[in-house]
Amino acid sequence: MTRVKHAPTPSARKLKFFRKKSTLSTPQSLQPRDNTRKPEEDGGGSEGMKKRRYRAGALALRQIRHIQKTFHLLIPAAPFIRCITNLLSVEVSRWTPEAMVALQEAAEDYLVHLFEDGMFCAIHAKRVTLMKKDLELARRLGGVGRPW
Repeated sequence: MTRVKHAPTPSARKLKFFRKKSTLSTPQSLQPRDNTRKPEEDGGGSEGMKKRRYRAGALALRQIRHIQKTFHLLIPAAPFIRCITNLLSVEVSRWTPEAMVALQEAAEDYLVHLFEDGMFCAIHAKRVTLMKKDLELARRLGGVGRPW
């Protein structure tokens, strides 16, 4: 008998004799996954192509140009109507659609101008990040909001 460093465990020996080959195929969920990507899965491009990386701010500028060309409202209508009817108007329960659109256009116009003025304040302070204090200063200079 040859010398063996470690003798096989009894449970492993028993399992070796009683193991049967299954005639049924294993279910799909238990089979190992194939993680290789096929060329048609990644949008039809050729293999090895990396996703296009734009310069910093290029996509933001493209989105700004796109939004400036459109004329649709930016705030979704349903949440705006919910906000107006639940929080602000207690006495009025019925609104005409034209009145809601007019309120929404006025609210969006006010917010856009507030953000523009706040951005001017941030640029004046030699920053590119809009902060809370910029919006507060824009409201104060515009004469809107609580008097200080």
